[in-house]
Amino acid sequence: MPPLTAIPLPRKVDERWLGAHWPVRELAAPPAGSGLKPILGDDGPPLIGHTLDGMRFGLDFSLRRFEQFGPVSWMGVFGQRIVTLSGPDATQTALVNKDKAFSQEGWKFFIERFFERGLMLLDFGEHHLHRRIMQEAFTRDRLRGYVAQMGPALREGVAALPSGRPQLYWAFKQLTLDVATQVFMGMRSAADAERINRAFVAAVRAGTAVVRYPVPGGRWAAGLRGRRTLERYFGENLAAKRDADGEDLFSALCHAASEDGDRFSDADIVNHMIFLMMAAHDTTTITASAMAYYLAKHPEWQERAREDSLRLGDDLPDLEALESLETLDLVMKEALRLRAPVPSLARKTTKDTSVLGHYLPEGTMVAVSPTLNHYSPEHWTDPHRFDPERFGPDRREDKSHRFAWMPFGGGAHKCIGLQFGGLEVKALMHELLRAHRWSVPEDYVAKWDYVSLPVPADGLPARLAYR
Repeated sequence: MPPLTAIPLPRKVDERWLGAHWPVRELAAPPAGSGLKPILGDDGPPLIGHTLDGMRFGLDFSLRRFEQFGPVSWMGVFGQRIVTLSGPDATQTALVNKDKAFSQEGWKFFIERFFERGLMLLDFGEHHLHRRIMQEAFTRDRLRGYVAQMGPALREGVAALPSGRPQLYWAFKQLTLDVATQVFMGMRSAADAERINRAFVAAVRAGTAVVRYPVPGGRWAAGLRGRRTLERYFGENLAAKRDADGEDLFSALCHAASEDGDRFSDADIVNHMIFLMMAAHDTTTITASAMAYYLAKHPEWQERAREDSLRLGDDLPDLEALESLETLDLVMKEALRLRAPVPSLARKTTKDTSVLGHYLPEGTMVAVSPTLNHYSPEHWTDPHRFDPERFGPDRREDKSHRFAWMPFGGGAHKCIGLQFGGLEVKALMHELLRAHRWSVPEDYVAKWDYVSLPVPADGLPARLAYR
């Protein structure tokens, strides 16, 4: 069911809502003689701040804030005052983080209760150690094995899609969850997979609950139940995974070791598996959905990508074959630009610092915005237009700035599974192109729900026909 923030309202109501103005204030006075400027912003509506504004209007809301305040501003949201850093230059300061002024503590407010001690929540030396160990689960040989495992599941799942007008987002979500439970966990029981999938969905959506208390029937309570279900499952199966030498990610983490012999504890493995499952299937589903939407709106690109896929023949593609699908690569990069799966990255300042001459006091919650970087007219030609060629060798607009294109984050915390995710998306879209053609009405414009991560509020209904 779409959330309340996605319910259609008269256009004038939305315009008035989005255009509301609130008293502008300074976040904090800069130290005397520092030469720094204060950060300006506003609290928004009482109690809830701009929480619902961001959920309902997403990109449009962010663009308005940038136009009003520039690359550094603050706003009231989720009962907090959060500084937003937008644009490649401001983003670079926080993500390169040379003086370690920005920590991952910002994520803890949103997701710690559900994804405790996941890789994204760790800082500095501890993060570096865990990342070195985890990298052993994402070597090229491991990726080759994951691709071989996901191929049959995706081909079977895509072939079973009903013709007519299915909701592609939900179909993709089920497919990626099935892949995750098989490739990541080596799970074969359909009943167990369904139970685990529901637990993951509940945990993911709980992080942006407005009521952050376990009220019966609420998203926060459902997320806590989901977390307990996941802990029990991984805890009960961990010993068997340590004793065996399977090809799934769960087994890989149980046996992973750094060059110095460091290994994960049982608790580490449980925490990392819960986090990686979330990070893998949600972002993959969103990316595949965005690609399907833009390929439906631009059938010439759909045909071009289909020709590439058909040239591979009927065999299940291996890693090298997926990497050769250049058209899908261009389309995927452009879809990631237009609809970044993670539109905001949370941080918290560890000490007084500054960004672009603005003063940020210690303990400030910070949101880094990849989405606005992707729409910067200084770095992208006609940024609102779907144009995969901008990533082609003759243009490479993504090289206009180190942080112009950053769907996988950046710096020390850049997504460790980005190659796996890209391969899974390309494998899914390859099978869809081989088996089906799809379209949407010419006047159809997808509305994206930003309650958790950006998803099509109507599930992306498309006319699907066997090729």
